[in-house]
Order: sequence, then structure tokens, then C-alpha cells
Amino acid sequence: MFERGGRRQEPNDVAMRGNALTQARRVGNLVKHQALKQIRLRRGASRASRAAFDELLDEHATGHDEVFVHAGLGDVKDAFDTDPYRFLLGRLEERFESILAPGFTDYFTVSGVYHKRFSRPKHGAFVRQFHQDADYRTDDAIKSVLVKGPYRFDDCVHRETYHEEGCFAQLVREGTLLLNVGTPWFTCSHLHYLEAKHDVPYVETRTHEGIIYRTPTEYERTEQTYETLVSPLYSWNKPKIMRRLRRAGALSAYDLNGLNVYVSRLDEVVTVLGAELREDPYYLVTL
Repeated sequence: MFERGGRRQEPNDVAMRGNALTQARRVGNLVKHQALKQIRLRRGASRASRAAFDELLDEHATGHDEVFVHAGLGDVKDAFDTDPYRFLLGRLEERFESILAPGFTDYFTVSGVYHKRFSRPKHGAFVRQFHQDADYRTDDAIKSVLVKGPYRFDDCVHRETYHEEGCFAQLVREGTLLLNVGTPWFTCSHLHYLEAKHDVPYVETRTHEGIIYRTPTEYERTEQTYETLVSPLYSWNKPKIMRRLRRAGALSAYDLNGLNVYVSRLDEVVTVLGAELREDPYYLVTL
């Protein structure tokens, strides 16, 4: 047992070799990810059919009152030659009662201040404009969710981002529709939730204290607990993730003359990828 070349291998030797292989796969994925990201960002979109876009929205909106959106406005503008934000928001309002988007403010970890009305989302032009139109925002000082419409998270745990009774978990339980428009590839904030749920070895739990403003003048002390990467040198293997989801029938992908559109349900994403993480905790970040 544990023998090779006439020398007995101790279990620790095997574990070290396994760890070395995992790290090699992780680094290889990081290099590949950055190269593919630059290629996809340079590709861009050309003029696309509005009718085709409307048709796929109609198909996937059936049976869903809410949609969680990630969008890249640059490609939307190139595809439809119009104000990309107003165009996309209008299309979504015609089909859904509530529109949700990430309002992430990671800088709370430095500033210690979260203002539900004025703290500007960090990632993307779409959410920075959507912030102005949103009717509601969760109390999560780092990973808040913005909502336009009647949908709410009133009974959820807000101070622990990936709590099983938290906001992210509620969206999974309800099978919320996830829509990507104009993103280089499949984008899903719930991959963070998956990593926390399965206690993967490359994330750690942190808690930050600060102040939350609920109105322009009313504030109180708060603290936010969340899971984050132990190192920035981890990156999701998006091509592998997309292949796995499509193979399971959990991801629909469209290319409208260079405009990427990805549609899935959060419960299906969590089920499919969760099964992989139970077998390999590094599944999301390795080749």
C-alpha cells in the first residue's frame, strides 16, 4: 500500500502530492481565466435583433415574478444602439413584477459605513444606475441586494450574508430566475453562497463592525459576517462551470450576434454545482 519505485509512501506523502496537484490545477485555471477574459472582453457585440431578444425573454419569464440580473451595458448598447440601461430595464419591467440586482459594497470592510440610500454599488454601470431606481435594499452592509418592485426579504437573516435563513438562501429556495445580459460569460453571485454552504477550504469567515444608515440621518451600530477568499489568487473556472450546467440542462446560453445572454434558475445552479463540490471542494477554481 502506498508504494512506488520500491519506497513505501506514507499517507502524508500522498496528501502532499494531492495538494500540489490541486494547486497546479488552480494556478493553471487562474492563468487560463485571465487570458479567456481578455479575449471575451475584446470580442464585443454587433447589432442584434430586438425581436429575438424579446422572444427569449418571453420564453424564460413564464412562471417567474422575479428576476436577478447581471448586465454588461457596453454590449447591450452595441447590440441595440440605444440607452442600454433604459432599454434593458424597460424590457424587464414588462415581464417581471420585481427586478433584483447585486448592490455590493465591499468597501464597508474599510470605511465601516453602510448607507442604504447613498452607498454606491461597487461593481458595474448597470447596478449603479439601478441603485437610483430601486425601491428596497437589504441590510447586508457588504453584499446587499437591490430590488425594484414588491419583493422583500423581511424575514431573512441579514447580518450573516450566507446564512441558511439569509437573503441568498431565500432566492435559492424559491428557484429565482437568474439572467445575464451582455456579460463576458456566466455570472452568478450565488457562487459565493455555494462556497460558504460547502465550507470550501479556500474561503474564511470574517466579521466587520460599523454603522448602518437606514435613513439620511438615522443610524445604528451593525456588524456583518461573510465568507471571503483567503487569497486573491483564486478564480472561478467559468468555462468548466458553464459546461457542467449546460450538460445538466441548468443553463440556457444564447449568442445574439455577439451579445451573450445566459438564463438559469438559482436552485438548479446550487443543486448541480453543489454535487460537484461535495466530491471536490476545489471544483469551482481548478482546471
